[in-house]
Amino acid sequence: MSAPLSNVPNLTAEPLKLLSIIIPARDEAGCISSTVEHLHVELRLRGVPHEIIVVDDGSSDATWQKLLESRDRVPTLKPLQNSGPNGFGRAITFGLDRMTGDAAVIMMADESDDCRDVVRYWELLNQGWDAVFGSRFMKGGGVIDYPWVKLRMNRLANLFIRVMFGTKLNDTTNAFKAYRATVIEGCRPILSPHFNLTVELPLKTIVRGYSWTVIPITWRNRRSGKAKLAIREMGSRYLFICLYVWLEKFFSRGDYRKK
Repeated sequence: MSAPLSNVPNLTAEPLKLLSIIIPARDEAGCISSTVEHLHVELRLRGVPHEIIVVDDGSSDATWQKLLESRDRVPTLKPLQNSGPNGFGRAITFGLDRMTGDAAVIMMADESDDCRDVVRYWELLNQGWDAVFGSRFMKGGGVIDYPWVKLRMNRLANLFIRVMFGTKLNDTTNAFKAYRATVIEGCRPILSPHFNLTVELPLKTIVRGYSWTVIPITWRNRRSGKAKLAIREMGSRYLFICLYVWLEKFFSRGDYRKK
């Protein structure tokens, strides 16, 4: 496990009671059942109290039917339908608004994230960290079958963020992260309707003074379905939210910092 990169954990923090895993899903009928079932088995075997909240974000395939079928095999599964405007960020926010846990992990629906890392996140949150971020690009981490164009864009975007915020975190854009519920509330209002939410939450966590640490994680490209993130998402929407949080950092006079 890596050494913490920022701050220190709160050793007197309240023990966590329930982990909420938030999974946005749109047209993921080919993989959503195996995602939630493998996750549930891993968490049950490791004794992690949990709920799995999958938000069907306007799917046009059989995603919802698959979720209803999986509910019979996964008693901790809570499928929801986002009946409002769709979007990756909106689906996650929809799930966060309805979770009952005192901690949350945001996870992808396509089994690209390793469910064993969810357990590691839970353990570190219980050591007193406010947030735990995973990095695929530090010693011990790795990626499998990452499309080279997206990989190149990813590294450029993360370099830009590192320079802009002066942080050592080198995988800010990855959605797979863990937060105490107090951090989620402290990061509101959540502005991002799309994939830019993946940078909004960690950057607000850092800028608003919550403690965080980083561990190496592994990622593999999806084996079914179609990726939802278009390269154009790496443009203006990401820049907007980065500039928004950067302005908060230097001009808000600490109005939003952790009290």
